Amino acid sequence: MMNEDFVLPAFENTRVLNFAESGDRQKMERALADVHSKLGQTYRLEDATIITQRNQNCNPSFNPAQIDQVVGYVEYANLEQSLTALDKVHRYSKTWKKTEAKTRIQLVEKLADILEAKRFELSAWMVFEVGKNWREADADVCEAIDFCRYYARQMLKLSKPHLTQVLSGERDELSYHPKGVGLVIAPWNFPLAILTGMTVASLVSGNATLFKPAEQSSVIGAMLARAIKEAGFPEGSFYFLAGEGEKIGPSLVADERVDVIAFTGSASVGLSIIETAAKKPGAHQRGVKKVIAEMGGKNAVIVDEDADIDEAILGCVHSAFSFQGQKCSALSRLLVHENVYDSFVSRFVEAAKTLRMGPGANPENQLGPVIDSESQTRIEKTIAEAEKRLKLLYKKTDLPTGGHFVPLAIFETQDTKDPIFQNEIFGPVVVIKKIRSLEEGFADVNSVRYALTGGIYSRSPSHIERAKREMEVGNLYINRSITGAVVERHPFGGFKLSGIGSKAGGPDYLYQFLEPRTYSENTVRRGFAGD
Repeated sequence: MMNEDFVLPAFENTRVLNFAESGDRQKMERALADVHSKLGQTYRLEDATIITQRNQNCNPSFNPAQIDQVVGYVEYANLEQSLTALDKVHRYSKTWKKTEAKTRIQLVEKLADILEAKRFELSAWMVFEVGKNWREADADVCEAIDFCRYYARQMLKLSKPHLTQVLSGERDELSYHPKGVGLVIAPWNFPLAILTGMTVASLVSGNATLFKPAEQSSVIGAMLARAIKEAGFPEGSFYFLAGEGEKIGPSLVADERVDVIAFTGSASVGLSIIETAAKKPGAHQRGVKKVIAEMGGKNAVIVDEDADIDEAILGCVHSAFSFQGQKCSALSRLLVHENVYDSFVSRFVEAAKTLRMGPGANPENQLGPVIDSESQTRIEKTIAEAEKRLKLLYKKTDLPTGGHFVPLAIFETQDTKDPIFQNEIFGPVVVIKKIRSLEEGFADVNSVRYALTGGIYSRSPSHIERAKREMEVGNLYINRSITGAVVERHPFGGFKLSGIGSKAGGPDYLYQFLEPRTYSENTVRRGFAGD
């Protein structure tokens, strides 16, 4: 039971850096130089200890902006090693379950302190390994820190028994207990924030946790593992498991020792995890697996006829093209009222033309590379095929060399069934459609199988209220960018094929990693027994 005297300061979001200030800018430049000197190191499984001898299981991670540059080598687990890792975590889970919530909370707070102290270094690693620019990388670190501090405070609340009823002669309590073993499978696009959020939620809830970063961001995953170890989390409470998802993921998901699975990634993989986890338990599986899955989006913004066009241009350009459109929340469908269509579209295209593309290490660049050659090929193919069917409004052709750079492309269509209107692309590609009414816009928004983020630019209170009622999205943003959710302020997550489970960074997220139990005691005793 939690000590009633144990308190934490009120939660506050981490302030993002302002690189216009010389102090922050110089610190980032030094961090980039320092991390550059550490490129090519090798990290082992479990706790990401740096090793000097590479074996055949050590795989390189490359800089997507400079594809001949190795960011680091990470030891990948084969299937046998992954199951051995799971066994180790499973054996320790009974001890971790019994560890006081106060201890777990204090460890998570220590982890937040470490991440905050290393924020420039961690941002620099993201610039090199996933191609983020300075601001995007810093925001990622801020979110990771916020997840730690927010979930620590949520666990503090949940660790105290809740009196559900007080009656004469009866005491009724509700309390929360760890599920057992957590499996975290994370994406590369928010390589620190999402990985940290899911892992910390599982750990602070008392679940011994095995976490697998995406292959493309394994070095950043290693940095989190090293920070967790530095914070003092005991051996066995966590395990850093790099590896190829296709080879080790299905067996881990199906394993009877896993109790809760937290996944962020594509709908195809997420649905496969849900299907596998839902299969009838074997003789040794003691419960039904809990799956939390965030699976992407095909997000739309409506520009109403009375919208502030200046504001809409800025917000839509940022929503569509920040981090090269590689956010599950990114704008990819623009629905513009016919009364403002021509003026908005021409200005939107001109604004897109001003975006500078190049490696994220240069703070002047607003667009960087996409993550790997597979993404590059897929996006280029999507654009080429769309050019045969749709009107191309703009395509950036002067691309940098040496990295996975793809054209920024803007198309126009009235066909809502076109693949570019319906399917997630995960790249800097936007399709614009002219709408005649708000009703048409709402229908277009809701015509896809995803329901993650969406937005509307309007100065009409009644139109905004209708948007709240009628737009089928998990996060609706009004007169602002539809990306950049902030922990606590914007609990994040969608429905339909965008995911299942409670919103990350919200007040009910930790419930998914816990089992509620009710105690009802007759307090009218007939005598006392000695202890």
